[in-house]
Amino acid sequence: MKHLFFFYSLLLAATSFGQFTHADSLRGTYGDSRNWWDLKHYDLSVTFDIDQKEIHGKNTIQFAVSELPETGKQELQIDLQEPMVLDSVLSGKHKKLLVRKDGNAYYISNVINSEQNNEITVYFHGKPRVAKHAPWDGGIVWTKDHNGSPWVSIACQGQGASVWFPCKDSQFDEPDNGVVMHYTCPGELVCVSNGTFLGKEVNNLKQSTYSWKVSNPINNYCMIPYIGDYVNMHEHFTGEKGNLEIDYWVLRGNEEKAKKQFGDAPKTLKALEYWFGPYPFYEDGYKLVEAPYLGMEHQSAVAYGNGFKNGYMGSDLSNTGVGLKWDFIIVHESGHEWYGNNITSKDIADMWIHEGFTCYSETLFTDYWFGKEDADKYCRGLRKNILNDRPVIGPYGVNTEGSGDMYYKGANMLHTIRTIYGNDSLFRMMLRKMNADFYHQTVTTQQIEQFMSKELGMDLSKVFDQYLRTKTPPTLQLKVSKRKVKFRWVNGVEGFNMPIMNGNQKLACSAKWSTYTIVPDHPFNLNPNLYLLKKEQK
Repeated sequence: MKHLFFFYSLLLAATSFGQFTHADSLRGTYGDSRNWWDLKHYDLSVTFDIDQKEIHGKNTIQFAVSELPETGKQELQIDLQEPMVLDSVLSGKHKKLLVRKDGNAYYISNVINSEQNNEITVYFHGKPRVAKHAPWDGGIVWTKDHNGSPWVSIACQGQGASVWFPCKDSQFDEPDNGVVMHYTCPGELVCVSNGTFLGKEVNNLKQSTYSWKVSNPINNYCMIPYIGDYVNMHEHFTGEKGNLEIDYWVLRGNEEKAKKQFGDAPKTLKALEYWFGPYPFYEDGYKLVEAPYLGMEHQSAVAYGNGFKNGYMGSDLSNTGVGLKWDFIIVHESGHEWYGNNITSKDIADMWIHEGFTCYSETLFTDYWFGKEDADKYCRGLRKNILNDRPVIGPYGVNTEGSGDMYYKGANMLHTIRTIYGNDSLFRMMLRKMNADFYHQTVTTQQIEQFMSKELGMDLSKVFDQYLRTKTPPTLQLKVSKRKVKFRWVNGVEGFNMPIMNGNQKLACSAKWSTYTIVPDHPFNLNPNLYLLKKEQK
């Protein structure tokens, strides 16, 4: 995901949610122009003019009527951000439709032909916004590789796919029947994308069109072309659902580096299938694609730009040394196949679902391959990056995320819940059931909270309130003497009663004082895997 390192969290800390605009509401609200139609399929065709840094194309959008819109509100909203231009919209019968523009939102009238199999085709062109610092700043990337060949891709999470093509730009609704993409580029280059390769058509000596098909639902921001002088390497992974096709696409000259470094890919799939269940997109394969930016979780075509180094560009985000044992981008971005791509938040205010669980997948990968001691150490080490600046959950309906703490604080909340639950085997079964029950679905924080509470047999509502809906973790006040330890929560939300752990012993804790009597062979050792603030008095 785009918020992958600490300085971006510092940037977020320097800002506030501020005032929201009419445009924010149009983009972020799932209202009258979106809620009555169900997105079924995209058939996207785009031509890339690298010399002019322009694109043009069309997107055929199939949809069904989920509920008949009210009279006077029978408009369908399509999003396309300036400076891109929407040229025209045709119905399935090639009838030109009336379009009303409001900022980056276009409202199309008379689109309903039946309750099923409705179709419109949207034509567009322009110079899409250029990403100044991808993937943190969304847009297209026009650059050259180390050999001087053209290299083009896009990173648009948060900014949205409407930065470059017309779509229903909301995470709430994904195309149920997948997408087909046709990308035309200079003939000497290769275009890699999501899903399975359908074929290459040589248009003339100067251009070729590459076609790709995604069989599963997919986020708009994950539909990405990678255009460059790519070389392919292929292998198989025998996983829980059988044979998975793995492809590595790297720039010419980087083959040997990739052969060595990309061994972490099948290791990641092995570990995360153990914890989360089967890889969610066997039909579409799994790819690592070298990208002109650090990384992104593009479904079945993970963007890789970590320089063929372990850690995060050679550094350890936990400062423990554990993070240098594996390639951060391979593990983190592959983790998003389960959280972000399989399970997707309906509103980006709930993006902690993507980032908290995926950040925690780094701990679970470490646990699987290097043991729980290293995993605990790594997760605790990530706390140095937590700012406690704003709530992790952002405001709803305005296309705005919460604090960058969604990564490290989200992961440490999950580690805290796992610790107080005290049964790793059943905790793992909960994670696997979550990915099965919410398979290829969009969800809310409330759904995840209720699911975990039910499956673990614990009321986690106050835990979620404290860690996600306020900006600070709970503070545990301690009064320690030779014989007794008194403890209570002092800044928790009303009714906060998360137990604490004395080693592996669970102790009830609330806003009222509780007492633990110290006896020989039973000292008081607060379990360090609980993420909390401590206020100790002797």
